[in-house]
Amino acid sequence: MKRAARFAISSAAIKGAVALVDGGELHHMRDVMRLRAGAGIELFDERGAEYLGIIRNYHAGHAIIEITPAARAVAEATAGLVLAASVIKGPRMDFLVEKAGELGARQLWPVLAERGVAREVGSERLARWRRLARAAAKQSRAPAATEVLEPVAVADLIRRLDEGTLCIVLAEGAPPLGSVLRARRRRAVLLLCGPEGDFSEAESAALAEAGFVAAGLGGRRLRSETAAIAALSIAAGALDELDEASGGED
Repeated sequence: MKRAARFAISSAAIKGAVALVDGGELHHMRDVMRLRAGAGIELFDERGAEYLGIIRNYHAGHAIIEITPAARAVAEATAGLVLAASVIKGPRMDFLVEKAGELGARQLWPVLAERGVAREVGSERLARWRRLARAAAKQSRAPAATEVLEPVAVADLIRRLDEGTLCIVLAEGAPPLGSVLRARRRRAVLLLCGPEGDFSEAESAALAEAGFVAAGLGGRRLRSETAAIAALSIAAGALDELDEASGGED
């Protein structure tokens, strides 16, 4: 049975049993997919809540959706998985953002490393990454879209770390990532992937002092986006294993 089309929505746009869909999602719903009044759809918001809905009618600037809560209400499993990745060039970063969304990263922190190719990120590029994250969540039926945060330097990243999070920096020659994750058995994990020129000595020293654990991905030299995607895949699998072993209990 074909599943209903899926659209992202802000929780602020949900009022009781009614949701208002506007902007790009309205365009996709009305003009691209040509869904008519009476069609059933699915909605998801930034918190991971999901809803079933019926299009009641269209107005010039929004669609009116009658909603009921779906059975699954909150994101789980990979909800504690965060990727911090050094900003890389054009389409390669777009690809990374998209795959991070598909693999269930809760957040993506673009990092402006000293040896990275980017010194700043414009508002248009950041907006594009956020659109890609929403599209990836729709395509993969993830409970929520990956939150793409404002770019940060390594020092800022360190200052914003959550207590209790296992912070891992990918490093050549370090113990395998899977082994590190299984040994530590933590549900909140931040993966840090540096630029292809690696972090500077000062950045590496700061990360070590902040308690980052080094982990590797084998002997091959990988592009930054390949390393980040591989690390996310391994971490998502390890978190799933941990959740199954504990029966889903904290």
